[in-house]
Amino acid sequence: MNTDEWTQTLGVGPLLGIAAGAIAVLLLLIIKFRVHAFLALVTVSIATAFATGIPAGQIVDTISDGFGSTLANVALLVGLGAMLGRLLEVSGGAQSLTDALIRRFGEKRAPLALGIASLLFGFPIFFDAGLVVMLPIVFAVARRLGDGVLRYGLPAAGAFSVMHVYTPPHPGPVAASTLLGADVGLVLAFAVVLAVPTWYLTSYLYGLWIGKRIVLPVPDLLRETGSEHDENPPRSSTVLGLLLLPLLLIFVNTGLSTAGDAGWVDTDAGWYDVALALGSTPIALLITVFVASYVLGVRRGRGADTVERLLDSALGPVCAIILITGAGGMFGGVLQTSGIGDALSSTLSDLGLPVFVAAYVIATALRIAQGSATVALTTAASLIQPLVTDGAFTSVELVAIVLALAAGSVTAGHVNDSGFWLVGRFFQMDVKTTLKTWTVMQTTIGLVGFALASVVYLVA
Repeated sequence: MNTDEWTQTLGVGPLLGIAAGAIAVLLLLIIKFRVHAFLALVTVSIATAFATGIPAGQIVDTISDGFGSTLANVALLVGLGAMLGRLLEVSGGAQSLTDALIRRFGEKRAPLALGIASLLFGFPIFFDAGLVVMLPIVFAVARRLGDGVLRYGLPAAGAFSVMHVYTPPHPGPVAASTLLGADVGLVLAFAVVLAVPTWYLTSYLYGLWIGKRIVLPVPDLLRETGSEHDENPPRSSTVLGLLLLPLLLIFVNTGLSTAGDAGWVDTDAGWYDVALALGSTPIALLITVFVASYVLGVRRGRGADTVERLLDSALGPVCAIILITGAGGMFGGVLQTSGIGDALSSTLSDLGLPVFVAAYVIATALRIAQGSATVALTTAASLIQPLVTDGAFTSVELVAIVLALAAGSVTAGHVNDSGFWLVGRFFQMDVKTTLKTWTVMQTTIGLVGFALASVVYLVA
């Protein structure tokens, strides 16, 4: 798509009005008129493209790019993760690990155990991939103990979100650190210290609180109707090993990338690129599905045709999730291409706010305007880069600014964010409930993170 020939001529006011109107119409279609979310997102995306003046000849390319780029990141991960989840569920592996967790932590601490495990998994693995890998365990715990899915799902999902937005090696904080000249190792150290209490307050405690007030049934997405668990389920250590396999592969990828950037290994060596490829998230999950197919299927007496049928049955229930998530990315892509985010951020950057505060405000505005946390974080960092370069900031102050950017980039995730639809559909929540739970939690993750980053900045 060639957008160089087109320049946005609308002012900030009209653009923001169009964005607000588009979101209002989208919510009205889905909540009031019960239009399917996929159809509503596609329709509003096209209408918004026309309203903001994107040339008619470029609209199809614009929405296709937003849809396709989101699916490129989500479809493989969700599909492979669903296959792994089906194998864990049908083999009894999810229940086996659930029983082990409950024996170790007790029933009352089960949400804490799931959250801590997700924090560890969320260090090298991206939000969407980590979530789909953990879902069968979350659902199994919720079925075993009751009290609805949110009590167990929100602490886990929140953990992946917190780690994804604040801690290197995730792309947003790494890009922001590079743009502002902050030490990535120092950012990582402070980010971990910030992430743990942020998760505890905003995801764990909030998850327990809201889980009592909104009790949702456990979805059957990863179960096969009418199937029975194996009478002799795999050991919990086997299941844990399968969950750790993609984690270790991705960790190798991350470690080698860091070592290559630092000049510790020869990046021109043939094995280097092969190792990076094998440790990429989609390939790591693919390898894990094959290993799980043997360990939980063939080795336990299931025929290859039975395993193939189980894997095939995992994809149907998640197709709607994949399409709706892609459409959410399409809507965010239209908002970004139309220049709404740029217009808003440029206006905010001229307000004369302190750099630390401006970092949070601009990142928050970009997040609300176009949806993607990574795009908001990276774009906001590039916008304040001249202010940081001209200032005399200590290394710790630079770290605090990066954390403030990260806090803004996670705030108020709503209908233009693909993650909003991913979580909402996996937990089978309607839009109103997702706004009351996931959006609120994302906002508190940003606010608490910004408050803790402020402490770092003030004492630096």
